[in-house]
Amino acid sequence: MKKLLFTAALASAYMCACAQFGGNNNVPPPPSGDNTFQAGLSAQADAVQPDYKDVDYVGDGMVGHKLDIYIPKDGAASHKVVVVIYGSAWFGNSFKEITFPSLGQPLYNAGFAVVSINHRSSPEAQFPAQIQDVKAAVRYIRANAEKYKLDGRFIGITGFSSGGHLSALMGTTNGVRTHKEGEVEMDIEGSLGAYTSTSSDVQAVCDWFGPLDMSRMSNCNDYNGEQSPEAVLLGGPSRDKPDACKILNPMTYIDEKDPKFLVIHGNKDSVVPYCQSVFFAEMLKEKGLLVDFITAEGGDHGPGTFNDENFKAMTDFFLKEAAK
Repeated sequence: MKKLLFTAALASAYMCACAQFGGNNNVPPPPSGDNTFQAGLSAQADAVQPDYKDVDYVGDGMVGHKLDIYIPKDGAASHKVVVVIYGSAWFGNSFKEITFPSLGQPLYNAGFAVVSINHRSSPEAQFPAQIQDVKAAVRYIRANAEKYKLDGRFIGITGFSSGGHLSALMGTTNGVRTHKEGEVEMDIEGSLGAYTSTSSDVQAVCDWFGPLDMSRMSNCNDYNGEQSPEAVLLGGPSRDKPDACKILNPMTYIDEKDPKFLVIHGNKDSVVPYCQSVFFAEMLKEKGLLVDFITAEGGDHGPGTFNDENFKAMTDFFLKEAAK
């Protein structure tokens, strides 16, 4: 029964993540359409439970400010960390459980402590609330590393779809507290939680098919319509908020001091245009930050892109970066 419930929750969350991202009503099938992917998730759904569940990383009791910590049972004194973030088109505030069986499990098996986090949804709080939440979670993890037997010197981050966007933005905004474009200024770092003096920097990023440049989400050259997820996130049509879109875009911040990136995207993605990752990978490569850009041939928004080969590529990437 637990596996059935988990599968239903995963499918529901996936459909939410997919809806409208491409500026149309064509939603691709949920991961259950990919037998290999679904079998892997079902097999792991009951296998590993978090060692610390629903940890309040801000201290305000909000569902969107909870995280789970999974620690490998390998006897190591401490473990390097990878944070994982679900995709929900920024609409979800409580999907952290769906991320471990996909992105988290292979990292856990490789010896990483995995931290799966919630963040506030766009209907309850507009951007930059979501990136402020992720930064607060990383600060909490680093400040409490000894308590949870973590190695705060290395915190990697990965996520899919909108979680890929937040992961990418975390990597390119290391050290950025506020940012201004035109007349719009936003507080990127925020001041949530008890550890505002702790670094929120991450040391490596794997972006799975994240939406990045909202000015090129429609047919790779235009803004999406006023009903798009980014319109909800920004509090109005993205076309009317070009400066806010620049602040939202991880590519705005890229410089040589950023961590290394792995980018993974299916070239048949019917939700987030494949070109989004092409644009991003090109800019990362120019700055010497791109370790690899993996194109999943025929891969859609999850199905065909989530597979054992790409999970291994992600894990190998983090192992290599953590060993430096």
